[in-house]
Amino acid sequence: FHSPMYFLLFNLSFRDLCYSCIFTPKMLNDFVSENVISFVGCMTQLVFFCFFVNSECYILLAMAYDHYVAICKPLLYTVTMSPQFCVLLMFGPYMAGFVGAMAYTESMLRLSFCDSNIINHHLCKVLPLLQLPCTSTCSNRLVFFIVVGVVITTSSNSIFISYILILYSILCIPSAEGRAKAFSTCSSHILAVALFFGSRAFTF
Repeated sequence: FHSPMYFLLFNLSFRDLCYSCIFTPKMLNDFVSENVISFVGCMTQLVFFCFFVNSECYILLAMAYDHYVAICKPLLYTVTMSPQFCVLLMFGPYMAGFVGAMAYTESMLRLSFCDSNIINHHLCKVLPLLQLPCTSTCSNRLVFFIVVGVVITTSSNSIFISYILILYSILCIPSAEGRAKAFSTCSSHILAVALFFGSRAFTF
């Protein structure tokens, strides 16, 4: 019964582990040596950063759908969340993350960096990099806000709708013990969603 949930948690944890393994060594090295990164290294950081952030939005959405099926349609859970469907459910976030990362990076590679080469950030992110080019960045900013808008809007709204339906189903459960168990099932995911989207909202 719980294997789809663990599969989704594994993917979320794996994403977080990869994020840490890719960025932490460089950040630690910067504490003891000169803070220098090559253009190729910077673009590589940008690709992975965008990929992991975009994919996490949709992994959290996939987990919200898993909770929705588990609470709102428990009798169909095993059939709906089949191993094949879970694999497809994870293919979507990774593909969306890849497409978003390619859109960011491709637009960044078209810029000319001929002025300052000092990045006012500890990572090669989109907005700090857009302060460096000597050419117009209007199209890059447009791409950035379109992709961010699509990712944030689709994932956050879908998660919100899922939890509206989940809350309605929980309130229809007759026993207090059943409601408490259903709430406990969702509590950790709600906290993860709040921390992720809350920190992004604060950052931007």
